[in-house]
Amino acid sequence: MPHGRNTCVASAVATRYLRKEGYMVEHITRPRCSSSPDDDDPGSDQNLPGRQQHTVPRRGVEGSSHICQSCSSLKMEELCFPQLLNTSCRKPTSPWANFVLLNIVLYFISLLTVALNLLVIISVSHFRQLHTPTNILLLSLAVSDFLVGLLVIPGEVLLKTYCWFLGDLMCLLYYYVSIIIVCSSIGNMVLISVDRYVAICDPLHYTTRVTVKRVKLCVCLCWLCAVSYCSLLLKDDLTQPGRYNSCHGECVIVINHTAGAVDLVVTFIVPISVIVVLYMRVFVVAVSQARAMRSHITAVTLQLSVNQQTKKSELKAARTLGVLVVVFLICFCPFYGVTLAGDAMVSASSASFVLYLFFLNSCLNPLIYALFYSWFRKAVKLIVSLQILQPGSCETNIL
Repeated sequence: MPHGRNTCVASAVATRYLRKEGYMVEHITRPRCSSSPDDDDPGSDQNLPGRQQHTVPRRGVEGSSHICQSCSSLKMEELCFPQLLNTSCRKPTSPWANFVLLNIVLYFISLLTVALNLLVIISVSHFRQLHTPTNILLLSLAVSDFLVGLLVIPGEVLLKTYCWFLGDLMCLLYYYVSIIIVCSSIGNMVLISVDRYVAICDPLHYTTRVTVKRVKLCVCLCWLCAVSYCSLLLKDDLTQPGRYNSCHGECVIVINHTAGAVDLVVTFIVPISVIVVLYMRVFVVAVSQARAMRSHITAVTLQLSVNQQTKKSELKAARTLGVLVVVFLICFCPFYGVTLAGDAMVSASSASFVLYLFFLNSCLNPLIYALFYSWFRKAVKLIVSLQILQPGSCETNIL
C-alpha cells in the first residue's frame, strides 16, 4: 500500500478464537483510520494472517455509498478517541434496539449468575454438614461460575457494545482472568466425573480414597494448573500488552497456530473425552445397581438397610451430577464447534449466540442444584431469612 494515503482499515476485537492459518482472531470488525501503515510493523493489520484489509463505506452521505478514502470524512463523534484522529478506532455501531436488548439480557444473566452462585458458595462454606468431597468440588465450580458473572460477562458487554477505554494492561488482565476461569471450570468438571466414577464403580474404597483433604488439594492444583497454562498461552502478550492492537480503543489478543492446536487438545479434546468415558461407565454401573436394588428383597438386618440407603444416595448424586455434566457439554461443545468452523462458515450472530450459551451455563448450574438437591433449597431459606447469622447455625442439620 502506498505511504501517505489515508484509508480505513478493519481490525478485530478478540473475544472468540477463530482458528485460521497462523493466527486466531475475533471476526468483529472495528475500523480505524491510518495515514501511513508501516509494512514492517508486526502489529499492523496487513501483516497479520487472517486479517483482511478493505475499505469501509462513508457515513453521513445521503443517497450514496462512497468509499471512505480520508479520515477527515469521519465524524468526530464516531471515533473512540477524537483527539487521536489518525490512530483511533471507530465506535462499534448497532441498532439502538439491539444495543439495549443485548445490555439488558447480558446484565440480567450476569446478576442472576452472581446471586445464585453466591448462594451456593455460602451454603457449602457455612454449613459443616455440607463439607463433603463432592460438595467441595461443587464449591470450586460455583466460584468459577461466580467469577464468570462478576467479571467475564460484563467485560464481554464492554467489548461488544463500547470502545475499550481501560488500556492495554486491563485488556490483557481481562483475557488472562477469563481463560483461567474457563480452564478451571473444565478441570472442575473432570474432577466431578472422577469423583462419581469412584463413588459408583468402587464404592467400598470411596471413603478411603476420596477424602476432603485430598479433594481440596486437587482443587488447588486445578486452579494452579489453570493459572500456569494461561501464562504459557499468553506469554507473548504478557511481555508486551497491546502488541496486536491496531488502533486505540481496541482490545485484541492473538494466539499462534501451534498454541491454538495445543489449546484445542488440552481444553477440549482430552477433558471432554475423559468426562464422556467416565460417565458412560458410571451410567452402565448405575443402571445395573438400580436393577439389582429393585429386584432385591428387603433386607432384615439394619446393616443391609443402611447399605441400600447409601447406594440410593450415591445413585441420586450420580444422576444429579450427570445432568450437570450433560448441560455443561451442551453449552460447551457448540462454542468449540464454532471456533473450529471459523468465520467463513459461521455468521457473527451465530458466534455470539454460542458464546452467550457458554455464559448461560454458569447460571444454570445453581438451578440444577435447586431442582435436585433438597439441602440446597433448605440452605437458601436459612440464608435468605438470615438465620445463618445466629450462633451455632453452622451446625444446623441441613441434610
